[in-house]
Amino acid sequence: MNWLNELLEHDTDPTETREWVESIKAVIDADGPERAHHLLENMVELTRRAGAHMPFAPTTEYINTIPAHLEPKMPGDSDLEWRIRSIIRWNAMAMVVRSNRRPGDLGGHIASFASGATLYDVGFNHFWRGPEGDHPGDLIGVQGHSSPGVYARSFLEGRINESQLDHFRMEVDGLGISSYPHPWLMPDYWQLPTVSMGLGPIAAIYQARNWKYLEARGLMPKTDRKVWCFLGDGETDEPESLGAISIAGREGLDNLVFVVNCNLQRLDGPVRGNGKIIQELEGNFRGAGWNVVKLIWGSYWDPLLANDRDGMLKRLMMETVDGEYQNCKAFGGAYTRENFFGKYPETSNLVASLSDEDIWRLNRGGHDPHKVYAAYQNAMDTKGQPTVILAKTVKGYGMGTAGEALNPTHQTKKLDDDAVRAFRDRFKIPVTDEMLKDGAVPFFHPGEDSEEVQYMRERRKALGGYIPQRRRKARQALTAPKLEVFDRLLKSTGERSISTTMAFVQALGIILRDKEVSPRVVPIVADEARTFGMEGLFRQLGIYSPQGQMYKPVDRDQLMYYREDAAGQVLEEGITEAGAFASWMAAATSYSTNDLQLLPFYIYYSMFGFQRIGDAAWQAADMRARGFLLGATAGRTTLNGEGLQHQDGHALLLAGAIPNCRSYDPTFGYEVAVILQHGMKRMLEEQVDEYYYMTLMNENYGHPDMPEGAEAGIIKGMYLLKDAGKPKKNELRVQLLGAGTILREAIEAAALLDKDFGVTADIWSCPSFTELSRDGYDVERHNRFHPEGGQKKPYITSLLEGRQGPAIAATDYVRAVADQVRAFVPMTYTVLGTDGFGRSDTRANLRRHFEVDRFHIAHAAIDALARDGKMTAKDVARAIKLYRIDSGKPNPLGV
Repeated sequence: MNWLNELLEHDTDPTETREWVESIKAVIDADGPERAHHLLENMVELTRRAGAHMPFAPTTEYINTIPAHLEPKMPGDSDLEWRIRSIIRWNAMAMVVRSNRRPGDLGGHIASFASGATLYDVGFNHFWRGPEGDHPGDLIGVQGHSSPGVYARSFLEGRINESQLDHFRMEVDGLGISSYPHPWLMPDYWQLPTVSMGLGPIAAIYQARNWKYLEARGLMPKTDRKVWCFLGDGETDEPESLGAISIAGREGLDNLVFVVNCNLQRLDGPVRGNGKIIQELEGNFRGAGWNVVKLIWGSYWDPLLANDRDGMLKRLMMETVDGEYQNCKAFGGAYTRENFFGKYPETSNLVASLSDEDIWRLNRGGHDPHKVYAAYQNAMDTKGQPTVILAKTVKGYGMGTAGEALNPTHQTKKLDDDAVRAFRDRFKIPVTDEMLKDGAVPFFHPGEDSEEVQYMRERRKALGGYIPQRRRKARQALTAPKLEVFDRLLKSTGERSISTTMAFVQALGIILRDKEVSPRVVPIVADEARTFGMEGLFRQLGIYSPQGQMYKPVDRDQLMYYREDAAGQVLEEGITEAGAFASWMAAATSYSTNDLQLLPFYIYYSMFGFQRIGDAAWQAADMRARGFLLGATAGRTTLNGEGLQHQDGHALLLAGAIPNCRSYDPTFGYEVAVILQHGMKRMLEEQVDEYYYMTLMNENYGHPDMPEGAEAGIIKGMYLLKDAGKPKKNELRVQLLGAGTILREAIEAAALLDKDFGVTADIWSCPSFTELSRDGYDVERHNRFHPEGGQKKPYITSLLEGRQGPAIAATDYVRAVADQVRAFVPMTYTVLGTDGFGRSDTRANLRRHFEVDRFHIAHAAIDALARDGKMTAKDVARAIKLYRIDSGKPNPLGV
């Protein structure tokens, strides 16, 4: 016990210490380490209660969590499973190599799946349930770079044909399959988009949490279904990968399993060359309350560890850094004997009887199906905690000198002929040299009636059907409330002043009275419910908490106290926009994952939406999410006082870049109601895969009655709010377009123009310049493709055509928002917007600063008329003087 002698060198009572150590060793020898662990835990608890400080060790020894003698026996035919796994490896490699031996540089990845093949194979064969029987099915988040391996399995199962494999990453003509898991592109197949990296883990956490939420509310029966999320050890550097693991531990999400493929390499090199990523991750996850299963060493290590009586091998394992472990796999058995085992005489003696070939065969745990099975079974049996399996593998396993454990292996897409033959030989693929002539890399299928294919099909039948598979529509559609039920919002508020935020809250209250839809409503806030006037939902619906409410809230004597409830409906996520959005995505895709339609409303500070979680918003589009995003306190000048980081002037532009996101900037309560009702009809009744972004303002003002017949125009993006009537002879006329609260500035500008210059104005409300733009470009494309007939007009053109005078558009957003429709406006077109940095001040001063107030709109109208030859430069100068416009002030966009 050399380590013990070192320990005792500076001990104040080495004899007593030795007695304690020897007594624990006697317990281990007689009753096993589990009994010793039990005794020590009780001793630690007793010592802590006595007031002693007991340091917490966040990590354990660098060995498998499950000792060999406690491993359950893996069922099935392991030899047959190896043959299946080898064929899948070959076809996955062939997909990428074939694609990249053609012109086009399509890319793809071999090394990631090569390292994770066994991790997937054991899951598919023994654990992952499909949805075709009584079980609702598990949800598998495949590591994005491993998609070729999943396609290769589906090829053997008969779900993907050879032509599709041969068109990997060639989708434009409808023949191929996507690079990564993309439900938008393969809507019957992939369940979760997991690239960009980091988005898969946080999405998986909130999917699992959503299931617990639905079970607690009685909307879904309790089952043992699980979310399995695969990620790479390098991917854990992404903040989203680990940023939400505490909620999984805090809420005891035992329906969640992370499998971290620890091949020790990032895209460019080692993950922690000077450290140990498995140890680091163990500490992170254990500290967050997870069940951590370390799967480090394969079965060939078991005899060595059993003979490691002095603990020197375990010490060596702990001392060796990941960069050196990478070298051991890259440079072979002789290198490992000298540079790893050769560090200590004791460890050198352990392998003295082994050949260099034997040492090279010492396998890592992630490549040993028996060890993987034991880890997965542990995850299945664990209650009250999420599980993370830290599986050590070799990146590029099987690629030999072409990339096994080498730094460039992630980027390796082309193997030369020698490397292909070596790969074939290693995995015993029955492909002859003749079949590999002239650079050919054929796919291999053992035949429909082969033992391999029949075994795979039997396993999937026993487990409830093939996966991944995706449900496009819920079997039961919901009926959206009729527009008439929002009657109070369709009428004038009279002398009352309200904001569009309050109009939304009132609309939500109406929706919550609908017996069919109300139970499916999922209100989500990121710790700002009181800001948006939604605290009434706390008492009415309760805040979801798995533990219920174990304390008396400090505001319990108030009507709208903070009420937590195990069956609560509101998801109050705390200060985490990324988490709240992931929670929204889980609810927004429940129709697919759970065959249960939900209607999620996520309301948030608009500046902290698309700007902050834009990658996830794109992920939601890929997932075909359905629900509402409400960007409250919206606009660059409407949120007065908060300043640069809070004032949003570009969310509508970001939302407009997402093809299936429909974005609106309403001014009045009736517009809010019409958009909500239309969205519910589309998403709940028609089950259209789109989601809605709507801005909400915190500025209070009066709201008029809805103009008759305005509904269709609101949804299309524009309608006539005020018609100035038939133009008189020589009358000066302008078209004023506005959205959000700046529409009200346009209304006031019309009054100024009439009073001061005798100019009349038609006033248009434009709730969505994005929808107008999409329609315009769609028509433009149609006309370009149909030159000989069937020509159409853009909607905005049809509205403005024949109208007199120039058009001036003003919004609380950057000019690019309203400028989207310039090509379709059939007259001189001027756009005003809030380009530049926000700042703190009153609304009036902010609008003056950004030049979108009534005075600047009126001035822009006079200037446009002058450019059209209807007025003069003197009129423009007069407007500048009359409206006290500072023509010498710096451009707000200036930096």
